[in-house]
Amino acid sequence: MSAPWKIGIFVDCLKLGPVEGVRKTAELGAQGFQVYVTHGEMFPDNCPAPKRREFRKLAADLGLTIAALCGDFDWVRGFTDAAFNAVNIPRVKKCIDMAVDLGAPVVTMHIGHLPDDPGRPEYQEALRTCVLLGEYAAARDVVLCSETGPEAPDKLLAFLRQVPPKGIGVNYDPANLVMCGPFDHIGGVALLKDYIHHTHAKDGIHLGPKAWKELPLGQGGVVFPYYLAALKAAGYSGFLTIEREGGGDRVGDIARAVAFLKDLCASDLPAMPA
Repeated sequence: MSAPWKIGIFVDCLKLGPVEGVRKTAELGAQGFQVYVTHGEMFPDNCPAPKRREFRKLAADLGLTIAALCGDFDWVRGFTDAAFNAVNIPRVKKCIDMAVDLGAPVVTMHIGHLPDDPGRPEYQEALRTCVLLGEYAAARDVVLCSETGPEAPDKLLAFLRQVPPKGIGVNYDPANLVMCGPFDHIGGVALLKDYIHHTHAKDGIHLGPKAWKELPLGQGGVVFPYYLAALKAAGYSGFLTIEREGGGDRVGDIARAVAFLKDLCASDLPAMPA
């Protein structure tokens, strides 16, 4: 089978720093990467134009694509808190501007924990902020993508249908859906297919209310053959970016994840029901 995807690595998970993490990403055989820009030397205020050009050149010289930046400053509040947004919106705009400079098409974040009632102030604040930032991102040919997890795919879809069709999308993380719900991480792909611009390759298990455990790829509840089959059926052909948040052997787990995905992408995937 000819796989339509490229394999990426979330370089911060390697715990080597951005530059050495990018070098290790190339060494491990990935084709691109995602990097946090919310703190440290990659925070926009700490990364002026010359450093951005150097970082972009480093990736290009290694044959790597900068698949996405992570501009997630608070995954719980996200965009639901008006007081927090007064500080957060300008920072996210800087992350979007940095994505332009680095040639990254996607900035990922979390919308935040959306209440069930769309009339709640938190929901409306998130909606207002996503409209504002979506328009800002779209004008710069960047997509600001909410990561799946805190809410079921159909709830996220209902929210996304209320914002502009350009500028706001989804970073599909199947493990978050398994760990936080558990929600349907296979069926959710078909629901959100028009919004998926980037994905995480992560695994984990649900342990109970507000309890979960992230695990190496292939050892948790994500059914990767069917998940990839669903992505293919949805027409997604972007990055599968490996994220490993825990464990004592991050580099080893990520190296094994690269091999796991390459083997899977080279195999025959199951047919999805019509």
